[in-house]
Amino acid sequence: MSRLLTTLLLYRAGYEVGKYISLEAKIAKNKGAYYDALELSQTGWHEEKDDPTPFIKYLLGTIISAYRDFEDRMEIISPSSEDTVRKAVESRIGKFTKREITELCPNISASTVERNLRAMVNNGELEKQGAGKSTVYIRRFLTYTITLIPLRTKGAAKLLRFAALCWMKNLTEWADFGSSTGCRTAHINRCSRS
Repeated sequence: MSRLLTTLLLYRAGYEVGKYISLEAKIAKNKGAYYDALELSQTGWHEEKDDPTPFIKYLLGTIISAYRDFEDRMEIISPSSEDTVRKAVESRIGKFTKREITELCPNISASTVERNLRAMVNNGELEKQGAGKSTVYIRRFLTYTITLIPLRTKGAAKLLRFAALCWMKNLTEWADFGSSTGCRTAHINRCSRS
């Protein structure tokens, strides 16, 4: 009940993020920290030595986190449903479900999200594992190997490394960038659609 009243007081004070991001769900995900902060705030209450600071810090952190989640969702929204779903997929790391993408795209129906995910699987951008409710998706990556010319100075190596990074703007991860037999070799994982 107290969390509901907190949300109501936030609405009245002009903090309407609770309309778009569930503060209750954010608190429920981290119940331990919620009750720890509450307990710390009540310590010494009978002796009139209680300090509400831990709970206030926790609540403010939750509100800030909700605004960040809201901002992330708003960045995902774009004119076409295909672009919106693609941006939501690109924001995910590892395995994800259709439901997670649907939550990130509140303005798109579940069937449209499913259609766009199916198209991305057919294009080779995603890998689908499982069936039914246990279906998960994984972004596909291709690995490119670039062997750079032998270098004699550290400055030239840094410059060439910087040039390679600029050239591969959309790379997501450097798996290895080391020396072998005097050459610099970079193994780059890059999304297959780039």
